[in-house]
Amino acid sequence: MIADYELSQLLDGTYDRNNVLLELHPGAGGTESQDWCDMLLRMYTRWAEKHRFSVETLDYQAGEEAGVKSVTLLIKGENAYGYMKSEKGIHRLVRISPFDSAGRRHTSFVSCDIMPELTDEAAIEIRPEDLRVDTYRASGAGGQHINKTDSAVRLTHIPTGLVAASQSERSQIKNREHAMSMLKARIAQKQEEEKAQQLAEIRGEQKEIGWGSQIRSYVFHPYSMVKDHRTNAETGNVQAVMDGDLDLFIDAYLRLGFAN
Repeated sequence: MIADYELSQLLDGTYDRNNVLLELHPGAGGTESQDWCDMLLRMYTRWAEKHRFSVETLDYQAGEEAGVKSVTLLIKGENAYGYMKSEKGIHRLVRISPFDSAGRRHTSFVSCDIMPELTDEAAIEIRPEDLRVDTYRASGAGGQHINKTDSAVRLTHIPTGLVAASQSERSQIKNREHAMSMLKARIAQKQEEEKAQQLAEIRGEQKEIGWGSQIRSYVFHPYSMVKDHRTNAETGNVQAVMDGDLDLFIDAYLRLGFAN
């Protein structure tokens, strides 16, 4: 399709063609925000399936009552990072909570972190003495154990405090490889953000370079609307969005970046 071809021409960033690592972390609010995290996990999985991308769950921590405490996905496909980089930031939900017996309206937040899977990791060097390695027993959704050995691996880069974990494989060696790949991606991302911050200071720019700002609101009540606060793209078809129809927002984000 012509529209798809035009959009693909906007993906000329250094890592745009790479696979993507996607992380979701609920904000304060316990079960309410963890349920929102689970809803976003389903939304992104549906989006990937619609685009015939493969999805691998590298790390999954279930909520105590419902939802997800944290999850890391590896989404594989051409230009996966280029498309998904639009999703980085805070996602806000407004709805009548199904967990509130009084039927009150609640606002929940989930942070979405997006990183490219690095194809050339040699450029990122991690000294053994700068690495802390923790192993623990892997567990899947619902708390069911994947195995009975401490195969899951968590790596901490001591100088930066960055952490990466993997429990998708039965082999501790394989999980360590996955976690190391994620950790190098985080370090590379941090370096890129520091460069962007320095350039902004040199240019005297006042805009925020950090990724923590709220990017999109999903309103289920008192009306139905999903609106992106960066591009003003919006739709009243909330259910379609939650079923993975994100291309409206991705397209608007990429075209805005191209125009700027």
